[in-house]
Amino acid sequence: MENKTMKDLQKEVDDYIGQFKEGYFSPLAMMARISEEVGELAREINHSYGEKPKKASEEEKKIEEEIGDVLFVLICLANSLHIDLEQAHKLVMEKFNTRDKDRWTKKEN
Repeated sequence: MENKTMKDLQKEVDDYIGQFKEGYFSPLAMMARISEEVGELAREINHSYGEKPKKASEEEKKIEEEIGDVLFVLICLANSLHIDLEQAHKLVMEKFNTRDKDRWTKKEN
């Protein structure tokens, strides 16, 4: 299995979208798509771990696929706004490691 960096993923998505005249959707349209994909992920999680089993007529989808859909649209949004997701991740980890460092109970070694 090939290990890809977030930069690799962002370039792969950009190359894919770049082959079409339409390009990226607007940020607002992509937020709607993210909401839609997160809803589909929630439905799969609920079917697998919640109290709502699937109907016999519903096709089987994998949680992995739904997470992939969310990730793809999130990368599209970041790319369209020229956001480096590795830098965004670094910023959020700095926040968690400073502001929230004592928020939860740490495991004992």
